[in-house]
Amino acid sequence: MTSTISSFGVQAWVGLPSLMPSAHQHDDLEINFVAEGGSMVYLFGGEPVEVGPGDLAVFWAALPHQVVASSVSKGFWVHVPFGTFLGWGLPEAATGRLLSGPPLISTRHALADRATFDRWVADFDSRNPERARIAMLEIEAQIRRVFLVVPPDPALSRTAPLRAGTDATLRQAASMAKHIAEEFREPLTVADVARAAQLHPNYAMTQFRKVTGMTLGDHLLRCRLAEARRLLVTTGLPVSRVATDSGFGSVSRFYSAFTAECGVPPAMFRREYRATVPRPAAP
Repeated sequence: MTSTISSFGVQAWVGLPSLMPSAHQHDDLEINFVAEGGSMVYLFGGEPVEVGPGDLAVFWAALPHQVVASSVSKGFWVHVPFGTFLGWGLPEAATGRLLSGPPLISTRHALADRATFDRWVADFDSRNPERARIAMLEIEAQIRRVFLVVPPDPALSRTAPLRAGTDATLRQAASMAKHIAEEFREPLTVADVARAAQLHPNYAMTQFRKVTGMTLGDHLLRCRLAEARRLLVTTGLPVSRVATDSGFGSVSRFYSAFTAECGVPPAMFRREYRATVPRPAAP
């Protein structure tokens, strides 16, 4: 992989969700709000996750994700760059939860409302720095409130089983992506992943690429790199241990892959992002 994971920058917009022909990732905190219509379903780490009417979803978009179904007639999206999010200084447990996926979903009775998102879109569209600053303060407060009402345990996150009539290719790709999400820390081969979907390896690679737009190897690498970035930001583990715990077989391979994808070596990435995190004041 030769391109770095980029950020979309601070932005907010409203519209119709589009089905995504392939999984993608970007270095932002992403917030979704379903204002009208039915639900949309993400394939997120191999698990179909439903965001229903009135739901607010929050996740780290560096993890590969893909909209595979939608009956939403109006939705809102907000992107906050990774460094900005870290600069909020959320509790470590909250940061770790967001960076390890799956999405946090606040149901319709809890937080979000259409007027708030309409205001954020208008604030950013205005190009007025003060209005944008106020919107960012409100977005930060909204995320902090999410952690007061959403269970922190990822096991309690809502999944949406794929319907029996769902295209077989999508079901097979979901099965393989889920296996990778669960086992990426271990040595994995294409044959291992194909076996999880009961497919021949060559056929498995073809089917996976049809749905996600990437190879099994690229998807595995992205999952490992996302975990490495999480560990670098949220723990003090030595870089060599981060490499091992992320599933890389060698430190040299980790350095090469990380630098190619993220633009800087692991140690520099850690220094740059930790510099954005507020430190407690001395007593």
